[in-house]
Amino acid sequence: MRVYNTLTRSKEEFVTREPGKVAMYVCGPTVYNHIHIGNARTFLSFDTIRKYLEWKGFEVRFVQNVTDVDDKIIKRANEEGRSAAEVASEYTVAFIEAMHRLGVVDPTVRPLCTETIPQMIDMIQRLIAGGHAYEIDGDVYFSVRSFPGYGKLSGRDIDEMRTGTRIEVDERKADPLDFALWKSAKPGEPHWPSPWGEGRPGWHIECSVMSEAELGVAFDIHGGGADLTFPHHENELAQSEAATGHPFVKYWLHGGMLQVNEEKMSKSLGNFLLLKDVLDRYEASVVRLLMLQTHYRSPLDFSDSRLDETIHAYERLENLVRNLRWARTLTAKGEGAPAEVCSGLKVHVDTARQKFEAEMDDDFNTAGALAAVFELAKAANVFLSEYQVDLCEDDKSAIGEAETTAIELLGVLGIDIPEAVESAYPVEVVELAATLSGYAGDDAEAAIKALLAARAAARTEKNWALADAVRDGLMGLNFTMEDTPQGARVLYNG
Repeated sequence: MRVYNTLTRSKEEFVTREPGKVAMYVCGPTVYNHIHIGNARTFLSFDTIRKYLEWKGFEVRFVQNVTDVDDKIIKRANEEGRSAAEVASEYTVAFIEAMHRLGVVDPTVRPLCTETIPQMIDMIQRLIAGGHAYEIDGDVYFSVRSFPGYGKLSGRDIDEMRTGTRIEVDERKADPLDFALWKSAKPGEPHWPSPWGEGRPGWHIECSVMSEAELGVAFDIHGGGADLTFPHHENELAQSEAATGHPFVKYWLHGGMLQVNEEKMSKSLGNFLLLKDVLDRYEASVVRLLMLQTHYRSPLDFSDSRLDETIHAYERLENLVRNLRWARTLTAKGEGAPAEVCSGLKVHVDTARQKFEAEMDDDFNTAGALAAVFELAKAANVFLSEYQVDLCEDDKSAIGEAETTAIELLGVLGIDIPEAVESAYPVEVVELAATLSGYAGDDAEAAIKALLAARAAARTEKNWALADAVRDGLMGLNFTMEDTPQGARVLYNG
């Protein structure tokens, strides 16, 4: 495996700290609102990376924090007349629910900022003792120029830098680039006791403390969006390495930015999309498929039109699996495909698996991995269209391998193809079968078979009224009917 390391600006062989284990940290949300689709892309990307590493056999310890005290949380709480804790609690729950809807697996550990204050104070004390931080009137700042490697992650020259996002300008600081490790309490804000007085931690310190506590140093992967490279991750790296005297992270992975309709997402442009609203309109697997068609480090254009196109791509995969499942259940009744054609399908299966793994081993190239699955889909569909009428047992074995491989590889990417749920058939189908086919039982699946048999007989006898009545009756119960060379089949749409 090779991964692109932001720190070295190159692809490197992926060698973990401990054989067979991956220690991984990804910056989590600041919980003052529902997460937007740009946040979601980052979390989905690293969820997919985690899933793939686990599929490869690694034991992954995945840590993701929650920033539950922050200026934005306090501002929203004041605007709504609530406590910061109430705001943070509401949107933490909303974040977890949204992740579950998107098919994102819970982290191994999800530490909260407010629950790790003592550990943050301890690290700040270590930095002060080492000459890397200083206190002014209850505020504590990290001295950027005390750390010779500052700027190495973002590739910036310290002498040419300007203050970055979420760095407060304070004329009391020794250097404008110095950033807050501890903020003295202001009226109406949450605060905790410290050696420097009542206050709360700065934003950057929490990730250094939580990752060290949960993963040690140097851990394997630190992930986040590209917008966090500077100043957040640059500051994390500086304070962690200054505090411990050891390298902080082996591989820094950063996801590309998301645009909506080829424009930067912003409330002023009216294209600010919340994940929960998108998932109300589109299935999670469709959203995942759209995002994974672009490499995680590349910019992604997100729009309704692209989602609508992706629905058709997902339906191709869904139809592939559905058709393979259907063919696998058919009775073998012929000589089947020529031996070289049947073995050729198995070669396509093996090739798809090998290409999928090779692409994912190349810096988690999900676009290439999906291409491997679509190539398998094309080969399998050609096979079914030509030989489904005359299958033999060897053919069914090859079909089964294609089905399980497609489901497995898509599952690694978190794209689910649901099984047909026969128990969900509506009970009304039994009454329909009794009326149109004379079925006397009470089993919905058997009723379906009786209706299909009655329709087949009616078509043979050119009794179009009865054949149409079966079709229309099933459609009225939310079934879709398909006529295949092997006979009719129905799909229940729930």
